[in-house]
Amino acid sequence: MLDPLAADRPTIRAKPRLPFAARFQGVLIGVMFVAILMIAQQSSKTLYQIGLPLLVVAALLQFAFGNIPPSSGFAKSMKLLLLTWAIVAVIFAIGIYLAPTLIDLGRSEETAPAGASVGGQ
Repeated sequence: MLDPLAADRPTIRAKPRLPFAARFQGVLIGVMFVAILMIAQQSSKTLYQIGLPLLVVAALLQFAFGNIPPSSGFAKSMKLLLLTWAIVAVIFAIGIYLAPTLIDLGRSEETAPAGASVGGQ
């Protein structure tokens, strides 16, 4: 049944909720801003000691969430977050594995005899 007075009443529409990833990115930006303020202040060492790790954690999360589409829901965001962390972990592991080899390569060039050319020219 139609209400003839309904046309005179203002319609109240619910604000559409942002997807989880978009809301979380906004929260992370706010946390990073607060952490920077905590680091920048000069009156309390305790605030500095809280702000620095807070900034590091928020920056790492923002690095991951910056690559997640803002339209993603909670489940998809968590899957993509874990995938991003897995990729970063693999890259770190490869770097740790290759570091001794790369150091040895650098040392072998430093110990080359004087007058020897690297390119064989």
